[in-house]
Amino acid sequence: MERVLVGVVAVCVLLAAAVASAAGGETQLQSCYIVHVAAHAPRPSSRPHLLARAYASFLRDSLPASVSRPSPRLLYAYAHAATGFAAALTERQAAHLRSLPSVLDVAADAVRRLHTTLTPAFLRLSPSSGLLPASNGANDIVIAVIDTGIYRDGRASFSAGDNQPLPSKFRGGCVSTKSFNASAYCNRKLVGAKFFHAGYDAAYGERLGEVEDPRSPLDSNGHGTHTASTAAGSPVDDASFYNYAKGRAVGMAPGARIAAYKVCWENGCADSDILKAIDAAIDDGVDVISISLGAVGDAPNFYDDQTAIGAFHAVRKGIVVSASAGNDGPGEYTAKNIAPWFITVGASTINRQFPASVVLGNGETFTGVSLYAGTPLDEAEKIPLVYGGDVGSDVCEAEKLNASLVTGKIVVCDPGVNGRAAKGDAVKLAGGAGAILVSNEKYGDQALTAAHVIAAAAVKFADGERIKEYIRENASSSPVATIVFHGTVVGRSPSSPRMASFSSRGPNLHAPEILKPDVTAPGVDILAAWTGASSPTELDGDTRRVEFNVISGTSMSCPHVSGVAALLRQARPEWSPAAIKSALMTTAYNVDDAGDVIRDMATGEASTPFARGAGHVDPNRAVDPGLVYDAGADDYLSFLCAIGYTDEQIAKFTAKDDPAVNCSTRMAFAGDLNYPAFSVVFSKNSSENKVITQHRVVRNVGSNVRVKYRVAVTSPAGVRVTVKPRVLRFNRERRTQEYAVTFTLLLGAANVTEKYTFGSIVWRDNSKHEVTSPIAITWLAVSSVAAM
Repeated sequence: MERVLVGVVAVCVLLAAAVASAAGGETQLQSCYIVHVAAHAPRPSSRPHLLARAYASFLRDSLPASVSRPSPRLLYAYAHAATGFAAALTERQAAHLRSLPSVLDVAADAVRRLHTTLTPAFLRLSPSSGLLPASNGANDIVIAVIDTGIYRDGRASFSAGDNQPLPSKFRGGCVSTKSFNASAYCNRKLVGAKFFHAGYDAAYGERLGEVEDPRSPLDSNGHGTHTASTAAGSPVDDASFYNYAKGRAVGMAPGARIAAYKVCWENGCADSDILKAIDAAIDDGVDVISISLGAVGDAPNFYDDQTAIGAFHAVRKGIVVSASAGNDGPGEYTAKNIAPWFITVGASTINRQFPASVVLGNGETFTGVSLYAGTPLDEAEKIPLVYGGDVGSDVCEAEKLNASLVTGKIVVCDPGVNGRAAKGDAVKLAGGAGAILVSNEKYGDQALTAAHVIAAAAVKFADGERIKEYIRENASSSPVATIVFHGTVVGRSPSSPRMASFSSRGPNLHAPEILKPDVTAPGVDILAAWTGASSPTELDGDTRRVEFNVISGTSMSCPHVSGVAALLRQARPEWSPAAIKSALMTTAYNVDDAGDVIRDMATGEASTPFARGAGHVDPNRAVDPGLVYDAGADDYLSFLCAIGYTDEQIAKFTAKDDPAVNCSTRMAFAGDLNYPAFSVVFSKNSSENKVITQHRVVRNVGSNVRVKYRVAVTSPAGVRVTVKPRVLRFNRERRTQEYAVTFTLLLGAANVTEKYTFGSIVWRDNSKHEVTSPIAITWLAVSSVAAM
């Protein structure tokens, strides 16, 4: 039986039928819920009445007597559009079903508008209210995307909209080459396309890769096309990746213009080329720079970081620079692009998944993820299951698997060495029928999707270990399994957003007083435009070509913030880059759609500001933050003095006409940089530095010029936090106010067992504004302090 699973909406007639409870006479409400179940509970039938009977029986049998009244009512049974049913349930009944292992999701019904990437709706961007109409879609803004170039041919995401004139301040343009016809490809959406490769050629040879990756703005990789369309893609109806995430695709700033600067080639991106691209973008007059790339290994010192240096000069020209935090999580001190003038973006999930169930011969089912779009396995007939380590390669490397032991079987592959799609490809080349990819142990609850060329699913580490245990336990009786693909599922289980395990974390390696990352944004399973010059997996043997692809990474979260920054740039043209960052940080939210602190997929526990920064971006609140923390180039130079940089090192950040920087007249403490967050380092046992004070200045940007803000403090464990003054008064003559925050070690600080503790400072007026700054305390041993 053919089954197509997509995100579904059932419009139930009884959305809020009041029913009296037999148990206590209390009135409960029944609402419509869509329940997605694993394929074996119950087994789907092609005969509608049998399927409805099976689901009705499943519903009755699954609810204990304590929640069985009022009786649930089956409304729809899905045989083709989904694996599951719609039913009228109470909240308690829905919660109980959600807890069952055989239930994939219980989603409250809603009338949804089609939206492919889903992230504009997830970010609450609406054409009728909030930031989007306030900015007119950012029609006058140009976003520079420094990446792998752009693929324009046949890509509706880069089609021109109306005939509005180009932004008058933009001086850039498109460069034509044999493989990139600028006159045909560039328009009022794609206003710039340039490429830089001299540094790369110097390292790898001038003509290396010319055939596979021609020296032109053409994107042969896909990454740059994906990030550009995420930031500012034009609306495209019926977009999807082989029916996954099907709907309407649109960028965060749909009216903004795109200027693509290609700096990344087959083997990477040279610092010199990146710096030249930033130089060109500044000269061209762009408004926002989006950089989804960074260092390999530890973040370099700011004075050695060419991207940071270039970004500093862009920021001093009023250009907002958004950068990815990196994909080296969940380890601490892994964040990249950590200079305070970047908006550094972590990656988190949205309320959409692409589930696939691994069903073992003993009936155990493990829900993983997959973007497999080929012929599915036969759900009714399980096939032999083997572990890669028993058939030639535990990580399923190409040409190392024994075809005689793999042919016609599903192979379990460990993480490491090669990519997820490459593991499945290796199994396919050895004659395998399917693959189960075990996630890295450090990723905890997260398994990552891939556009597999074979029937394959990724499962989290713990489930992978159980599957391998099943193989060992049944070695003598031939273990079997199958994989069932469920398409696209949108819902509230699991909660969202959640921090991606791979998202790089703080503390800040080189400036512990500066919290990084700054914010988080959608970066998991993001659908956006893709190149026609490469397959969705980038594997040599994958001949598929797609207009849209689904990928994950902080590379995907960065352009979300770049697009939102473009909207803010047009809506609030008088704001500096630091003010825009402040607005994004102080209005970010830290609670998921279940009402809990945003969880970390690496641990399953609540995330911390070292993972999520100030929180998840909330564009509509950012347009009216109430107060902002501002800073400019001179403040950042003082900061560089405060962290001990030499005159020669600081000189890299000054312009040719700037006077020499005299550090003796500037701030002596990095913690006094006017940042929208607080990060403090203490030693619990040291007799020194028991009291640390940081200073801040805020500016009232709200419509009410005469207003009072009162402070509310949540002190981290082991520290008392005091703020003076506790009330800030603003009027027409006094738009800015200064305050001081003092962090004092408590007597019981020595008993704090955590390495980090957290709190917050919130300024509230009498209306809607809540200006929130996270507090992060890092606890060091005395020996560590001495070593520093």
